[in-house]
Amino acid sequence: MIAESLARPSMNEPVEWTDGGSPRSPRFDDLYRSRYGGLAQARAVYLAGCGLPGRWQGRRDFTVLETGFGLGLNFLCTWAAWEGDAQRCEQLNFVSVEAYPVAAADLLRSVQSLAAMDGDQAPLLARVQVLAAELAAAWSEWSPGLHEIRFADGRVQLILAVGQVLPMLARLSSCQADAVYLDGFTPALNPDMWSTDTLTAMARLCQPGATVASYSVALAVRETLQSLGFTVKKRPGLPPKRHRLEATFERLRVTAAAA
Repeated sequence: MIAESLARPSMNEPVEWTDGGSPRSPRFDDLYRSRYGGLAQARAVYLAGCGLPGRWQGRRDFTVLETGFGLGLNFLCTWAAWEGDAQRCEQLNFVSVEAYPVAAADLLRSVQSLAAMDGDQAPLLARVQVLAAELAAAWSEWSPGLHEIRFADGRVQLILAVGQVLPMLARLSSCQADAVYLDGFTPALNPDMWSTDTLTAMARLCQPGATVASYSVALAVRETLQSLGFTVKKRPGLPPKRHRLEATFERLRVTAAAA
């Protein structure tokens, strides 16, 4: 594991658990995942929204950029999908920005609690729980900076960018994203994660043809993505949400104000 840290002490972010078993952030007063099924959300909104696993098939490498690692469920489901795909890319890179990492115990509790919501996806759930144990074993009390963890004999690389989103995206200037998961807490409660500056910084890291997926179809988010050079579509969402977002990057268009 390679770590590049800044000089600030580490601290695990507290997680509260609702009576129904859903993880909640007291900082943002919001749930970490859909109470209707975390696996279903990861697969339907993020993997399918970015055209995965199909888009990585036959590739030498494939890079996913995520804003908001949270409890790691998108990473775990992406890893599981890659592992189960005979035509997978040789190398999967998953780069995720997270300002407030949680404890390893909460990562494990999160996947254990999925049985009540995603019991109809038992094979996937069982595999995700195994992968979560591997992730938790490699977990730490992360200090701010870039941290690299490798799994699957080095063929799955997780780069955890711990810190506020804009400085971390700036430090990821060599990233060339093929897919982007926008998964911060809701824009109304965590506006910095969805600001024009943040989305512009994200777009600078995208390769032409990169796909973007999100549960949020907020008008400001859609309009900003369109202004930056993305083709944006609203798709049927995962209940209780009516819609989800899919976008495809064409070329960067940046106004003078955002440059």
